[in-house]
Amino acid sequence: MKDHEIVDHAITSRRSVRGFLPTPVSRATVEEILAVASRAPSGTNIQPWKVHVLTGAARARFSGAIVAAHDEDYARKQRGETALFTNEYGYYPVEWFEPYLGRRRKLGWELYSLLDIGKKDYHKMHAQHGRNYTFFDAPVGMIFSIDRRMLQGSWLDYGMFIENIMIAARGRGLDTCPQQAFAHYHKIIQEFLGLPESDMVVCGMALGFEDKSVVANRLTTERAAAAEFTTFIET
Repeated sequence: MKDHEIVDHAITSRRSVRGFLPTPVSRATVEEILAVASRAPSGTNIQPWKVHVLTGAARARFSGAIVAAHDEDYARKQRGETALFTNEYGYYPVEWFEPYLGRRRKLGWELYSLLDIGKKDYHKMHAQHGRNYTFFDAPVGMIFSIDRRMLQGSWLDYGMFIENIMIAARGRGLDTCPQQAFAHYHKIIQEFLGLPESDMVVCGMALGFEDKSVVANRLTTERAAAAEFTTFIET
């Protein structure tokens, strides 16, 4: 393969994998991926990313604490009580509009159809959402944090860094799933990881080898053609 074909394949084969094998990923491999990813651009080279890597017993304890909180909030919701945990920052628009609403609904419909989850199967929805907090059984879980004093430009830089991780992982035959869902439990994460008050959780990421037997991994998302989002100004 030519150089551009190798790079293109790493990008186009990236998917959000929702089921991983227990096959270990070495610390050396994770360190190598992060070193490559750190070549992401950042304004005046400030490099705003902070990465917390969880494996083994630590990952299990971490997931256990968040799953318990997730279950407690679900039980409170069933009782009509206020949830204990909320997102620290907005991710989606307050009011949805097209074409984004249609794309969101299409993804949800396709995933839940694969998993045989109906519109009112709230228990199944809760269980599937909770899979996020086990990193979908991946052997490596990562939590990304940022100093809350950083502004939007640093978050743009962070996105490029995270994308680099996913591409570098694909180049090594690994898969990932970026997970904003973790930000919902920033208070638990802050305590578990010993983060300073100045830090906030950006998102998490699962890293490992895809388990092809997991039904959710059959999902293949579509992308709009470049012509739909591109304008060329030539004269």
